[in-house]
Parts: sequence; C-alpha cells; structure tokens
Amino acid sequence: MKTLNILSGGAAQGLVRSLEPAFEAEGGSRIAGDFGAVGAMADRLRAGVPTDIVILTAALIAKLAEEGLVLRNSITDIGCVETALAVRAGDPPASAADAASLRAVLLAADAIFVPDTTAATAGIHVAKVLAQLDLANVVADRLRIYPNGATAMRHLAESHDRRPIGCTQSTEIISTQGVVLSGTLPPGYGLATMYTAAVATQASAASQAQRLIALLTSPEASELRSRAGFVSGLTS
Repeated sequence: MKTLNILSGGAAQGLVRSLEPAFEAEGGSRIAGDFGAVGAMADRLRAGVPTDIVILTAALIAKLAEEGLVLRNSITDIGCVETALAVRAGDPPASAADAASLRAVLLAADAIFVPDTTAATAGIHVAKVLAQLDLANVVADRLRIYPNGATAMRHLAESHDRRPIGCTQSTEIISTQGVVLSGTLPPGYGLATMYTAAVATQASAASQAQRLIALLTSPEASELRSRAGFVSGLTS
C-alpha cells in the first residue's frame, strides 16, 4: 500500500482521521506523518522531511508558498477553528462571556492545560490573552504546557488537580476522550483560525495529496468538518 506523508497542525487531526478509512478504501493509500504545533510542522518541512501534503494555518501556508515549499495552485481552505475552553468530562462547565468572567475562570483554575506557547497557534494566543488580562505572572505556575493541543487535552483528561481547565483549539478538544468543549473565548479575546491544505513542492505522491485535499474540502464531508469543530463564515 502506498503511503501519503502528511505534516499537519493538530487542529486537523480529528478530521483527517475520520476520513482516513474512506481515503484508504478509495485509493489504496495509507496516511502517515505528524500532527502537532504548526510552527514545528513548518520547520520539519523546511528541514526536508519527506512530505506530500501540508495542513497548517492559512498565514503559514502562504509563507511556505513564498518560500517555494508548497505548490501555490494547490492551496485550498478547509475551514476555521476557534480557540476554546475545555474541562474534564463530569466537571462543571467553565464559560466566559466577557473579560471579567474569563479572568475569573482562569483565576479559579488550579491547573491550566495549554499547547506550546511559542509554536502552537492556540498556545501563542493563550499567552497573548494572559498578557491582556494581566495574568501572565499570576498563573505562570499553574500552566501545564505540552507540545500540542491534543497532548495537552489528554493530560487534562488524566489530571488529578481539583479545578483544572484547558484552552486550545476546539477541534483538539472535540477529538479527545475525557474532556468536554466548554465554550469559546469571549469577544476581544477569541481567535478563529483558517486552516488550509497544500501539496508540498517535493511531493512524491502529489496526486494522492490532491485527492485527500478534495476529500477534506468536499461538500460530502461538510457534516464531518462540522462535527470535528471546523466552522464556516468566520475570519481569522
């Protein structure tokens, strides 16, 4: 069986995995590769890791196109993903309608599970939000930082802290057992990020990569995209 090598932000992992059986059955190719912080995935592509398809933020894909690392005519938007709050399954919801209630939610947590605050889209945004709320120093010792949102959510699910919460992209929350999407961030603090797919310039399986992009963005997959946490009509 042929292999399609993928480098993707963690936000798209749930969607890709949900479509994997249909993709493999249709063309006889299996999907292999990494899902993680978008900055780290882009660096792997730059380092020459064999790659056929890349799924990252639209802004980062555009930069990679300028660098000649992805084919510009293959770039296709998949949908927007919002950054959101998460709690363990069974814990009380943690929602925030404004800055004051978001500040209260964060202060009430004894552990805050987040992705990499320097390389992951949601992690970078969390750091920005904490600075906006003047909480960066206050909650610094409560931050539980992991390489990507999916890993952070798995650790949240297993946490024995009394009042833990998580903050990452909604798709990573939805695809993790043991945690529950508890609401998006309030106006002025939210982030909706467009995720985009492209074929790598050095792809050895370009036709399969194009086929996966078509499947990911097809009208037939709209319900799967919605269930995975992708939304339309938002701007990044």
